[in-house]
Amino acid sequence: MRAILGFILLLLGGGALLVYSGLFNVSARWEDPAWLAWLLETVRERSIETRAAPIPVPKDLDDPARVRRGLERYAEMCQWCHGAPGEEESEIARGLNPPPPQLVDEEEGAHDPRELFWVIRNGIRMTGMPAWGVTHDDEELWDLVAAVRRLPELTPEAYRAATAAVRRGEGHGHGHRTKKTPSPAGGGDRHGH
Repeated sequence: MRAILGFILLLLGGGALLVYSGLFNVSARWEDPAWLAWLLETVRERSIETRAAPIPVPKDLDDPARVRRGLERYAEMCQWCHGAPGEEESEIARGLNPPPPQLVDEEEGAHDPRELFWVIRNGIRMTGMPAWGVTHDDEELWDLVAAVRRLPELTPEAYRAATAAVRRGEGHGHGHRTKKTPSPAGGGDRHGH
């Protein structure tokens, strides 16, 4: 029993030394060693899978109007980090660590819609992925899910046509919430601004 207690104290002491010494490099330019990258990716994937599993998926994700609305939101909110058909990777995306997935390069429908919704709604700590559920309602977020799932099939011309209003400054106007509401899909309460 003493050996176990000693080992635990050694781990805690080592952890405290690492935290307070400043030895761990938090720079976004530093590449994680393979073991740490694997650990962080596994924790992230399992966390998302577990929390997204009970979320009900709307049956109308293929509705063209929903996809169009989602593409407009995508152009305003997501394109800078996650790319767009025919566009080069942005400077913002190149400076993030871990790098954001370039969703245009993904296979169509590659992501579980429940997991996409959970990530878009709740964000992911320390990745640059914001929690859009703080400022957008669930219907708007499902529009984004519908768009992301269709994004890989779009030609640059089709994407530009679908998002022309956003580029002209006539975007959807963001339906921000102004009061706190409870969340049925996990992640705590949502606040508007």
